[in-house]
Parts: sequence; C-alpha cells; structure tokens
Amino acid sequence: MYNAILILHSFLRWVIIVLAVVSVFKSLSGMMAGRPFGAAEEKTGLFLMIAAHTTLLVGIYLWIFGPWGLANIRNLGFGGVMKDRVYRFYAVEHTTGMLIAIVLITIARRVSKKSISDGAKHKRIFWLILVALLIILASVPWPFMAGIARPWL
Repeated sequence: MYNAILILHSFLRWVIIVLAVVSVFKSLSGMMAGRPFGAAEEKTGLFLMIAAHTTLLVGIYLWIFGPWGLANIRNLGFGGVMKDRVYRFYAVEHTTGMLIAIVLITIARRVSKKSISDGAKHKRIFWLILVALLIILASVPWPFMAGIARPWL
C-alpha cells in the first residue's frame, strides 16, 4: 500500500509541474498582451491548487506513516536526522519546501478571486507561481540526486 501511495505522490508532482508551467506562461502572456484574466486562467489555477492540496494530503500520510519522515525522527532523534543529508532532505527540506510552495499556490488562487485589475492579477499570479515552481523544482528528489534519488515516476 505504501508503494502505491508513493507512486501517486510522484505522479501528482508531474501534474503540479505541468499546471504550474502552464499557469506561468498564461500569466506572462496575459501580462505582455494586456489580456483580460479569463476562465482558462481561473481553471488552471483551480486545478493547480487542487493538485497541490491533494499531493499535500498524500505527502502528510507518507511523512507520518512512511519510513522517511516521522519514523526517522522517532528513531534517530531530530539531531540525528539533521546530521544525515538524506534523512534531513526527506524529513525537513522536502516537506518545508513543498509547504511553502503550496502556500504560494494557494495565495495565487486567492489573488485570482480579488477585485483588482487583470494586469495586476496576471503579474501577481505570475510571480507567486513562478517562485512556487522554482521551490518545487528545488525540493523534488530527482533521479540524479545522489542518495536522495527517486525514480521519474
């Protein structure tokens, strides 16, 4: 069961990355062209937030019940986890980075609901999602990361 949930968590990262890239490009093109903030941007932001929050819930489950998060802290103590690069990544760095990114995505969704000019919406959403995307890319355990690596899916 744990492996199936981990695969779901890994799959959802791709959904988030694709939706974030789409959102960044829609916001950038909307800013540059002076386009109104429309239903397409609204739906992309909504689906991005849903995917991020779903991934968060799955990740919380993995952190609590899996071998890399809370179990390592219980077994090694927080100091022991912080001394090991791999344990620290999964117990602290990945979790913290993703939480910050999800907060930024949620704020971007909130911005899309505000009564501000379309240009301001595009600009704020662009920056919020771009920063969230960069944090996500830095916090994912990519296959090329020695010791931390996870498969592409």
